[in-house]
Amino acid sequence: MNKNRLEAFSDGVLAVAITIMVLELKVPHGTAMADLAPLVPVFLCYVLSFIFVGIYWNNHHHMLHAVKQVDGRVLWANLHLLFWLSMFPFTAGWMGENHFSPWPVATYGVVLLMAAIAYAILVLALTRRGRNPLLAAALGTDFKGKISIVLYAVAIPLAFVNTWIACAIYVAVAIMWLVPDRRIEKALTE
Repeated sequence: MNKNRLEAFSDGVLAVAITIMVLELKVPHGTAMADLAPLVPVFLCYVLSFIFVGIYWNNHHHMLHAVKQVDGRVLWANLHLLFWLSMFPFTAGWMGENHFSPWPVATYGVVLLMAAIAYAILVLALTRRGRNPLLAAALGTDFKGKISIVLYAVAIPLAFVNTWIACAIYVAVAIMWLVPDRRIEKALTE
C-alpha cells in the first residue's frame, strides 16, 4: 500500500503532541518577570520534548522518503511509535510540574526508551526480508539508535540517584541526534 496516508497521519499525531505540550505552559496571572519563574521547569521540559519530537519527525520523514510502499506490519509498528511519542506531553508536563523529581524523570526516561525501541521496531518492519534495501544499506548497523537505547536504560535508574545526571543523559542523546543523520539522504543521491 502507498505510504502517503502513513506519513500524513504521523505528521498529524506529532503536530497534536506538540500542541498539547505547549498547553502545559500556563499564562501567569502577574505581570512581573518573577511571575515567570515557576514556569521555568515546565518550559525546559517543553523545549527538550519539542526537540525530541522534532528529531523523531525529521528522521521518520527521511526514513519514509527512502521507502516505496508499506504493509500492515509497518502500519502497526508506526502506531506503536506514535503511541510512545504521544506520551511525551504527559511525562514532560509531570516532570516539569514536579521540578524534576525522581519518579517523573524516570518515567520520562521510560517513554524515551520505549520510543527508541519502537523506532527500532519500525526500522525492522521496513527493512525485513530484504525490503527497502536502500534504507537498510543507509542505516547500516544504526549505532546511534542502539547507543540511545543503552543510554536511556542507564538513565532511568540513575533518576533515583541523581535526577540531574539522568536529565543530562537525555539532553546528551538529543544533542547526538540534533546533528542531522545524512545517511539516508546520501544513499538517495547516489
